[in-house]
Amino acid sequence: MCGIVGLFLKNRALEPQLGGLTATMLGTMCDRGPDSAGFAIYGSGDEGHIKLTVRSSEPDYDFNKLAETVSHDIESHVSPELHGNHAVMTVAADHAAAAEEAIERLGGEGIEVFGRGTRMEIFKDIGRPNKVADRFHLEQMTGSHAVGHTRMATESAVNAAGAHPFSTGIDQCLVHNGSLSNYNALRRELKRKGMEFQTQNDTEVASVYLTWRMQQGASLGEALESSLNDLDGFYTFVVGTENGFGVLRDPIACKPAVLAETDDYVAFGSEYRALAALPGIEDAKVWEPEPATVYFWERS
Repeated sequence: MCGIVGLFLKNRALEPQLGGLTATMLGTMCDRGPDSAGFAIYGSGDEGHIKLTVRSSEPDYDFNKLAETVSHDIESHVSPELHGNHAVMTVAADHAAAAEEAIERLGGEGIEVFGRGTRMEIFKDIGRPNKVADRFHLEQMTGSHAVGHTRMATESAVNAAGAHPFSTGIDQCLVHNGSLSNYNALRRELKRKGMEFQTQNDTEVASVYLTWRMQQGASLGEALESSLNDLDGFYTFVVGTENGFGVLRDPIACKPAVLAETDDYVAFGSEYRALAALPGIEDAKVWEPEPATVYFWERS
């Protein structure tokens, strides 16, 4: 049992409240996933730069020194923004791949890059969800949309690497409630196709699968549709892209899910109580998403 929340703002005037609203939603899901938690925020950015979210296993890691070392190595400036044992390192887009390789090569043991995007920043760690949100000051963050997850581990270790969201593509992330039964076979197949994995988590397999489908030319919606045939198990997915937010349940749809929509936002929760404090919820259209149906909202 895990908890998922998501918030996609239609009304730009609400963007300063995104972090606070998401933090409240995440906090209500503590009992659905007390082991670890994480969230992805889609904030400001520009097409000329990529933000790499980096985590250290050491709480007092010197990210400033790492950024300086990497800048020298790739001959391009890397700007770090520190968030405890995480840092968001911004680099010119045409040097992003070199920067990521250098961070993992020069950063030492316990350094991991797990998010990359023009607008997306990912934060995740072990601990109760409300404590994780406080640790990274989620309530102060701004942006257009966010997804969050509270984890009760079942098939892999309780650690930061196994926490959600998972991201394997630029500005793409996925959170998942449920369990996949064919993820080991699918992981082997995707590895043969050249895809890479960092954990034994079944959700990472789903994330890599969607990225692989989109690399073959599928849209996100088409990739999600294909997953209905290729992924076995019980699942609810919430996905984020640079400009969009989507939801998919498996054909049986035994995992709980609630959507709410107003003129100002679209919100998702594993239970209605995650949505109850949102402004205007009393006037929202509230419904349970249909099985095997892709829902997607996007800003133009």
